Amino acid sequence: MCGICGFSGENDRHVLKSMLNAVLHRGPDDEGFYSDGLMNLGFRRLSIIDVEKGRQPIHNEEKSVWCVINGEIYNFPELRNDLAEKGHLLYTDHSDSEVIVHLYEEYGSDFVHKLNGMFAIALWDMQRQTLFLIRDRMGVKPLFYSLIGNKLIFGSEIKCLLAHPAYCRDINYDALYHYFSLKNVPAPMTVFKGIYSLLPGELLVFSKGKICDKRKWWKVLFKEDKNLDKMHIKESILRLMEDATRIRMISDVPFGAYLSGGVDSSFVVALMSRFSDKPIKTFCLGYEDELKNKKADLYHARIVSKTFGTEHYEYIMSYREMINDIEKVICSFDQPYSGTISTFFLSKLIKKHVKVALSGDGSDELFGSYLSHRVAQPMHHFKRLHDKLEENSLCNDYEELFRPCDINFLKNLFDKSGGDEIKWRYYLYTFTDKEKDKLLSDKFRAELRKSDTLSLITKYFNYITSDDPLNRILEMEWNTQLPDQVLAFVDFLSMAHSVEVRSPFLDYRLVEFAATIPGNLKIQNGNVKAVLKESVEDLLPRGITKRPKEGFVLPVFDWMQDSMKKYVSSILSKKNLKKHNLFNIDVVSDLLHRYNTDARNNAAKIWNLMMFQIWWMHFSD
Repeated sequence: MCGICGFSGENDRHVLKSMLNAVLHRGPDDEGFYSDGLMNLGFRRLSIIDVEKGRQPIHNEEKSVWCVINGEIYNFPELRNDLAEKGHLLYTDHSDSEVIVHLYEEYGSDFVHKLNGMFAIALWDMQRQTLFLIRDRMGVKPLFYSLIGNKLIFGSEIKCLLAHPAYCRDINYDALYHYFSLKNVPAPMTVFKGIYSLLPGELLVFSKGKICDKRKWWKVLFKEDKNLDKMHIKESILRLMEDATRIRMISDVPFGAYLSGGVDSSFVVALMSRFSDKPIKTFCLGYEDELKNKKADLYHARIVSKTFGTEHYEYIMSYREMINDIEKVICSFDQPYSGTISTFFLSKLIKKHVKVALSGDGSDELFGSYLSHRVAQPMHHFKRLHDKLEENSLCNDYEELFRPCDINFLKNLFDKSGGDEIKWRYYLYTFTDKEKDKLLSDKFRAELRKSDTLSLITKYFNYITSDDPLNRILEMEWNTQLPDQVLAFVDFLSMAHSVEVRSPFLDYRLVEFAATIPGNLKIQNGNVKAVLKESVEDLLPRGITKRPKEGFVLPVFDWMQDSMKKYVSSILSKKNLKKHNLFNIDVVSDLLHRYNTDARNNAAKIWNLMMFQIWWMHFSD
């Protein structure tokens, strides 16, 4: 795991060094540089594989192909053997990064299909004067770029590009507009004009001052196989997860695992225990506050730890720590963000013990767990049976079809959307376009083009391949919310503490298989992740698969109602809001007043506005 950056054009070690310094946290162990007058590559290293000899930038035999990579190639032992048999001379001892330049020699840019890993790659072919920027299939590792004139600038984080003197920082208000609905800025846009995110499974080709090509090299297809036998599904999940876990434990430095005591992290720990002759180090997050719903995490994590004999550690935090660190959290993203941020705090503890930690990320998005997933099947049936429901009282058969949703919730959402999947999913976001019309000032709206988030969501749905109600939502969010929000917080907030996170659920072999499982096996009779729970039930302590979904989610909304109330009000004070005049201040004040009195369902809106305000106060400086 590392930080990479670079730019085309003449040598400038000072600029390259400045860009690297911006991501020192990604690689505190070492740094490396390459410049030839046409291309400049920079590298910060977190040493994990081939600690002694695996330095970057790395090159081929003739030093005509150079590469920097952020991430890990999990199948590198097999690839190194295959390349050696084909006559390639590898100069490192067992570096995973070195396979990249030799695979490129052997297969051209199609080499990416040989890789099983998480990666952001910059590969420079000096003879062809061509740079390839490549992002892994799922988008685990970030990669940003900007074309200014005929100069390409790129880096693992936006702050790398902001450190380059050719870029003049300017706000992208269209991207910012969508943040207030989605809780994140949607890729490929960023909050800065002219800076873009490479999409998951995307490859960019730059040569002689221009971007020649940008294309998808991988995309998951959610095509359910209705003939799949449930026993085959469960056996396949176990087999694929077992191998995905095994190869993610390859490391020359100590590793551990996140453990919330839920199904996903407990499953990973259970599999890890099969491949280690030493106790696995596990880490759980708890809170000083007496929050009943969060005490269960510590309790169940301890049970799982005892079952598998792990070396267990707990990190207990309070709302005060979150207030103290909230600006650091926002700085980790470089953009407004109002999703989950717990990884930042638990990674403080993990850093003291290991450099690498395995997690259960990706499971919810594959097998169905979030509110939008729980709504998909019930709304499909509610729309189909709507006329009958109007005529007759609900019978037991119908009620079963609507699980796990409350019928009144479904009715309200149906009244807003007419049961249209695009519209009901849209109404689950934080602010609607109409609400933003009232929220945003004339000054803000004057900066906008014809932006509306509903059109953006509609565009997302146009690329869906599935016909299944649940899998359609999973597929849409897999391509958007997963990389833009979930994987973003895992990567940025763990790397803020120089911790590498690996998730077996994101192995492309498992992803491609899970995409063929029918939705009615993923959420069955209201039971989320049903087929996954059935697959792992015999491996885990009793009761773990029955737990309601929690995970590592800070009790932010609990704190905002009580101990953080004054802090929230101070951040969203009229004085602070007037510094940018991007909001209708009366609307924000009214929203905050109603929230503090009785409108607790507005918590997500307040959190969204507060996180934006903290970002603005930092970056406007």
